[in-house]
Amino acid sequence: MAQGANRTAVQVVGVVVLAAAVTAFLAVAAVRHGFFDLKVYYGALTWWVHDGGEIYDYLKPNTQYGFTYPPFAALVMLPMAYLPWPAAIVVSVLASVATTTVLIWWLVDPIARRAGWTRWFALAVALCLAAAFEPMRETVNFGQVNTLLLFLVAVDLLRLLPTGNRWAGVGIGLATAIKLTPGIFIVYLLVTGRWRAALTASGAAAGVSLLAGALFPDASREFWTEALWNTGRVGELAFVSNQSLRGVVARLDPLHPSTLLWLLLVLGTLALWAWRSRAAVAAGDEATGLALTGAVMCLVSPVTWVHHLVWLLPALILLVDNATAAPAGRRRRVLLAAATIGYVLLISRTVWFWEKDFTGVDGFLGSNAYVWISLALLAFLPVRRWLTPGGSVVETSGVPQLDEPDRRAPAGERHLVGRLLTVR
Repeated sequence: MAQGANRTAVQVVGVVVLAAAVTAFLAVAAVRHGFFDLKVYYGALTWWVHDGGEIYDYLKPNTQYGFTYPPFAALVMLPMAYLPWPAAIVVSVLASVATTTVLIWWLVDPIARRAGWTRWFALAVALCLAAAFEPMRETVNFGQVNTLLLFLVAVDLLRLLPTGNRWAGVGIGLATAIKLTPGIFIVYLLVTGRWRAALTASGAAAGVSLLAGALFPDASREFWTEALWNTGRVGELAFVSNQSLRGVVARLDPLHPSTLLWLLLVLGTLALWAWRSRAAVAAGDEATGLALTGAVMCLVSPVTWVHHLVWLLPALILLVDNATAAPAGRRRRVLLAAATIGYVLLISRTVWFWEKDFTGVDGFLGSNAYVWISLALLAFLPVRRWLTPGGSVVETSGVPQLDEPDRRAPAGERHLVGRLLTVR
């Protein structure tokens, strides 16, 4: 009893010290954006609901930024128009914290169970580290919706799809209707042969979009015919915060970026993603499928601001997961080193050193640092091969497979099965 109490006391002190260190780091490193994006949403909704204007005609004063999301997102955010500004901030922050906490719990708890860590302690440490993660702190400071979208997708891929739930796909559909980029997860379901879930996701996205269209026909018409195609509303492609392949190409020649080069890079990246995603799903490794698709979404989207890289968080956690499951030795050290290097770079604001001048070799490498991380995760994040109860690896046509009992087991239970790691 005394030993357990001492351990708890040490862990509490450790969490307090880590939280204090992260707070000090954020005081120095975090940029205060004043909930800029949330102000855009709030202003557009207020203009729409109370001032009689059209939501897609609104621009934040003295800027080029307006509401860029589909009409269903406006429907979801509509209650914000009836809240005072401070309350809107509180709701935004609480939503980001709550969805992040649940997602991290789903990913970290299996690691804690397998490694014998105290579960609350593992979650607390992970949340502290997530708070320092630049995409996460940018999401909160801008008042963005990234964690909500990631949560909706994770509900499907980590909870509903592995158990064969007939509602699997609804979360992806809702996320796609709120912001179009998560639609790549519908493609992920198609590429990996989950036709029913893909149909459910497509139906959910179409259904709620039609609902928004019926409720707001003028706004829907303007979005789908005009606002969607107005790329000037999202910002400058060559801006260093755009950590996508399109951003890489734009920084090579800001005045005349090559569309052909970008499309070739996108096609090659999608081919790699499709191959690796199919291998992950064949092995029953849905969490890695989520991580790979999040990484490729960041790469192929024309605009991926730094805060969008919240989608890389599952991949970094899975690197730690893979490391703890690997036997002690070189493989474990390499995986932990990769997770550490990726995390350190993604809290460091490295790319901003080249904000004003991204020319030269150092500019090319440094201003695109987060793109290189996304590519490395897409190419090298391990796909896990599950062991049968007897200890043998089940393989079919050279691609690792779950045996039937494990295939039917919920994702949380599969994490308790012994594992052999491999990179496909």
